[in-house]
Amino acid sequence: MKNSITVIMLVFAMASYGQNSGVIGKWKTIDDETGNAKSIVEVYERSGKIYGKVIEILEAENRKKVCSNCAGDDKNKPILGLTIIKGLKKEGDEYTGGKILDPKNGKLYKCFITLESKDKLKVRGYIGISLFGRTQYWSRVK
Repeated sequence: MKNSITVIMLVFAMASYGQNSGVIGKWKTIDDETGNAKSIVEVYERSGKIYGKVIEILEAENRKKVCSNCAGDDKNKPILGLTIIKGLKKEGDEYTGGKILDPKNGKLYKCFITLESKDKLKVRGYIGISLFGRTQYWSRVK
């Protein structure tokens, strides 16, 4: 009985460690141009793909903004609650093959993300090849 409890606790500990060390979780976005924290994005998995949704906007004056420059279903939706990372798949150490939306200009870019460290996420949005794009480093929210 004691061994069973130990094994169960070990499994739960490993599962929670795995979640904390992956890309799944809440991340503080940091603007690569200003260095300011902008929002909290929750990165989650659905049907084997990775998505990210804005769950908090840190600047009070931007909390009620909508994505007026977005196209399709995202047009004029509130940025708060908007899915900005769409359909990434794991390939080795990175997640790629999806898109990222920049709510500021409404454009969708190709995207890949990699875990730089346990609490640092590299997010790269680009056009064409990854040489032409921008990189942000997001920090894990504890």
